[in-house]
Amino acid sequence: MLHQKRRHLASQMSGGQQQMLALGRGLMANPELLLLDEPTLGLAPNIVKEVFQTVALISERLGTTIMVVEHNIKGVLDIVDRAYILDTGRVVFEGTPASVRETNILAEVFLGKVQRDDPEEP
Repeated sequence: MLHQKRRHLASQMSGGQQQMLALGRGLMANPELLLLDEPTLGLAPNIVKEVFQTVALISERLGTTIMVVEHNIKGVLDIVDRAYILDTGRVVFEGTPASVRETNILAEVFLGKVQRDDPEEP
């Protein structure tokens, strides 16, 4: 993806291209563990998907363990093996992506618990 931009400064690249460049720079050291903090912050949805696909590909092909801190929970759940949901710095849920999807933990953490007068009301 970045081959055509090899003679450009990073500042002349799009946000998604800059993120891909940062991933590439991190991989130059052939790490066993790669830590990514909000790799999709401020990116367009189509670029977010591409970044997540690249991260998954890196993990699969290179065998690199990747830890991602990300607010785009639904997008990152498609590429992770394990998820840890934090609330004010404390782990409140741990499990597989499927187990996260099967609960309402995301609504509870991000929106607060919804109190209903009538528990039968949807």
